[in-house]
Order: sequence, then C-alpha cells, then structure tokens
Amino acid sequence: MAAPSGVVSEAAGAVIELRQLRKSFAGRAVLEGVDLRIQRGETFTILGGSGSGKSVCLKHMIGLLRADGGEVHVLGEEVTRLSESDWVPVRRRFGMVFQSAALFDSLSVLENVAWPLREHERWEEERIRARVRECLASVGLEGMEPLLPAELSGGMKKRVGVARAIALSPEVILYDEPTTGLDPANSRRVGRLIRHLQDQLQVTSVVVTHDMDLCFSVSDRVALLRDGRIVLEGAATAIRSTEPPELRRFLEGEPVAAPTRPSGAEGRS
Repeated sequence: MAAPSGVVSEAAGAVIELRQLRKSFAGRAVLEGVDLRIQRGETFTILGGSGSGKSVCLKHMIGLLRADGGEVHVLGEEVTRLSESDWVPVRRRFGMVFQSAALFDSLSVLENVAWPLREHERWEEERIRARVRECLASVGLEGMEPLLPAELSGGMKKRVGVARAIALSPEVILYDEPTTGLDPANSRRVGRLIRHLQDQLQVTSVVVTHDMDLCFSVSDRVALLRDGRIVLEGAATAIRSTEPPELRRFLEGEPVAAPTRPSGAEGRS
C-alpha cells in the first residue's frame, strides 16, 4: 500500500535516500552516481539485470557496504560514514531477506527465527517462542518450528527468512532477489507474501529483482538500474501501461539511453 498523499517522513519525505552514490570493486565502477528516494509505507523495487549493482544499492542501505562517494540517508540520519557500532541501532529498525535465505543449517526453524530476538532483546523464553509462532503464522508456516533447513523446500526456506526478518517488528524490510531459484508457483507465493506483509505491518519495503512478474505484482514505484545509473523511475502502473523504451531495451538486452521517466509517472519529491 502506498503512503497517503502528504505523508512526510524523517528525511524530507524519504525513509531512504541515496545521493550520487558511487561504488567500485577492484577498479570496476558498479554504481556511478545513483539517486533514489524511497517514501514511507511504499513498496519500491529496484529492477536490473545480473551484475547491475541493485544488490549493492541494497547493502548500502543497511551498512553492509560503504560508499566510495555520495551519501546514504536512512530513517532521518546520514549514515554514510557511521562506525560499525553506530550502525547497530539503525539496523535494529530493518529486516533483511537475503537471496539465499541465509538460514543457519544446524539450527531449527524456531532457533533461526528466534536468532535476532536473542541477539537484541532480553525476553523470557516463553515470549520468544510466542513471537516465533506469530511470525511463522504470518508467512503460512505454522507448526514448522522443530524442522531443520534441510527438511524444507526452497520456497519454505525463503518464507522462514521472511519470518526472521519481521521478528523485531522492523520499519523497513529489504528483499534481495526474493524469488531467485524458485519455481513460478513459489515465486507468486512470495509476491503475495510481500504485499500481505506490506498491508499487515505497514512497513516500507525495498525489493531488488530481475523478475518482471514479481516487480509489477508488488511495486508502488520502480527504478531501473543500468550501467551504474538509474535510467528509468516512476509509478509501477505508469511504467507497466506505457512500457517505455528504456524498459523494452532492458527486456531485450539492448543499451539504455539517458535517464527519463514515463509520462504520468511520479518523480522524486
């Protein structure tokens, strides 16, 4: 659900803002001046091909990578140069769903979902178990607490990862390629889950994907990342209905022109 008109969040209307973000690895530029503003309560999808840098953008939002240049603002704070210890309370307000689910193989489903609660809260065991049950119910995995990751399907592992991400009641959930490796039925199930949690929890969601079906099934706004820059940004409905040239070039694997927005699409406020 998109934020109501006029809602103002901490950073002049943006919960997350990237300003001229630049990042290189081994001398290869991956991000070359990315500008993004993500509003409170929306689902924002960064669309791009493999190696385009979309996951790199996501990791800057939670401090897993440090920028070579530019600025990162999250939840009203300029975080570009925060120390690792100063990042801890900021990350406490995020949930992260990793591409591989990143479950601990030796821990049960219960212990995987409980892990952030044990790390950040001083709750009694009964309260932790109750919260785990609540989170698993939210993703349709009631009664799965005793199972190990090896006993789960790929789709179930993703959903356990989502349950762990919401355990601390985050304000923002980041999804890194949430449908990678899933069959179409499980991919659609993950898409429905993202929208369900958006409506149920009223969080801000950021999704990075190359999955067009997922993108347009969950998104309020979309940005297309290509050659280290945002080349297209706008409302998902406008982009889907007009299918601008930049999107067609992306789908066909052709070079993308200079940044633009489709007619009628939202700009950055």
